[in-house]
Amino acid sequence: MKNPEPLSKRPAAVIEIGSTGIRLLLIEYNAAGKWKVLDQSGKPVALGRDVFTSGVVSRESFLECLSVLQGFNEQLGAWGIEKENVLVIATSAVRAARNREIFTDQLRRETGQEITIIEGIEENHLVYLAVRHALKNDHPQFWRSNSMILDVGGGSTEIMLLRRGKMVAAHSLKLGTILIDQKVRQSTGTARLIERYLNENVRNAQDFLNDEMDLSNIKSLAATGSDARQAARHIGTDLNEHCRIITRDDFFSFIKSMENYSVEDCVHRLKIPFADAEGFVPGLLIYRTFMERLAAEELVVPEMSIREGYLIRLVRGIDQKLQDDFYSQISASALNLGRKYHFDEIHSRHVAELSLALFDALEKEHGMNSHERMLLEKAALLHDIGMFIRSSRHQLHGQYIVTNSEIFGLKQEELDIIGNVIRYHRDELPSPAHIEYIALQREERILVLKMAAILRVADALDRGHSQRISNITIEKREETLIIRSDGSGEPGNSMAGEFPHQYRDLSLEMMGLKDKDDLFQDVFGYKVILA
Repeated sequence: MKNPEPLSKRPAAVIEIGSTGIRLLLIEYNAAGKWKVLDQSGKPVALGRDVFTSGVVSRESFLECLSVLQGFNEQLGAWGIEKENVLVIATSAVRAARNREIFTDQLRRETGQEITIIEGIEENHLVYLAVRHALKNDHPQFWRSNSMILDVGGGSTEIMLLRRGKMVAAHSLKLGTILIDQKVRQSTGTARLIERYLNENVRNAQDFLNDEMDLSNIKSLAATGSDARQAARHIGTDLNEHCRIITRDDFFSFIKSMENYSVEDCVHRLKIPFADAEGFVPGLLIYRTFMERLAAEELVVPEMSIREGYLIRLVRGIDQKLQDDFYSQISASALNLGRKYHFDEIHSRHVAELSLALFDALEKEHGMNSHERMLLEKAALLHDIGMFIRSSRHQLHGQYIVTNSEIFGLKQEELDIIGNVIRYHRDELPSPAHIEYIALQREERILVLKMAAILRVADALDRGHSQRISNITIEKREETLIIRSDGSGEPGNSMAGEFPHQYRDLSLEMMGLKDKDDLFQDVFGYKVILA
């Protein structure tokens, strides 16, 4: 659940085990977080073809991966790179393999390197970091208009929707160049069949994407896959040293001229490595199928990938500005999820504010960190999302919605924690019979108890959804937590702040506290009093 520790020495390397090959990026960086590329290599490995056909990594593919990694180790050894400064990550093919744990464990034992499997939603975050770094402020339209980031890989396509630079939604689609190639091989099909297959899949994706942002209003598209980078090297113009631009007309003309190219044609005519050429045309067709639905007049192509995104995060460590921006993107994505299910936004935001006030006042007692504070805020923001399905037992519906949704920047285990907090924000308490709770790690179960205890009190303080209690101050005594409010948030009463507290009707909130502070007393040892 925790982010990896920032790199402490230089130079450093990232090795990515992808669907079509294993790639190495070696950089040297300084204290300011700036770097230059010292070396990079890539070796083809048909890992995705294995996994997406049989569901597992074969023995032959394992030995091939092992050979490549050992070769990279020798290459890095010649540079004098210490093993702790080599990060090995794996993406969609390993992620989808049923034997992924055995595969990564065997590689670890043979090479001495830990392999980190990047989940789809985390891949989105790393791609986003790479795009921000590449574009800088050189293409302001991208951050000022509705925009999309599209990353086409061998086994999946990562999609991010942004409204004026703020994240609206992030999704990982099971649509990749290897999967398309397999479909065509099975059907002995042509480019027309590929196009029909793509249109069907993208049309299905468009149905739910339009609920979050009308694709026809998207003005800018950033393409971060290797196929787009290859195309940009042939027909793109430089924006800066890390980014190229392809006009819409040039992109469509380029694809039209080569959509019937064979793999051998791509290798010989375009000088593309064979491993990249296999999925080159299907990859470009995915970009075109999306672009046809957008209003974008150009394709922005960063010369960066998930590897650079991973390095940005590690090299910079905890950069507060970057962290704040990241958290704001998570908030924007969570808010959009709530709006999709028509949640009571005013009440939810208010409960989130009250939850954070309680969190901050109890810092010594709960011992949670800033990242866990953010998770509590998202649980509070979405605690009533299940009302969309049914008010009765809405906490269970809310848990289901959140754990089966995607929120930009949050991994599945973090969504599972938030889902459990939502489940226990009402009268129900955790039980050994609750599979989703027992499935958590012990430390995560403790986090759920602490967060749920805080959320229950915060929700009780706005039981009437009227925001009568606001701007709270909290006083801790031996066994009592006293909450006071100036009432300035009371709606419909411009003189609320002028009336003594006792004249305001807080009976609903007091009743709510009586019903919901039991878990808080068990976890923190305080009885809550509204004074």
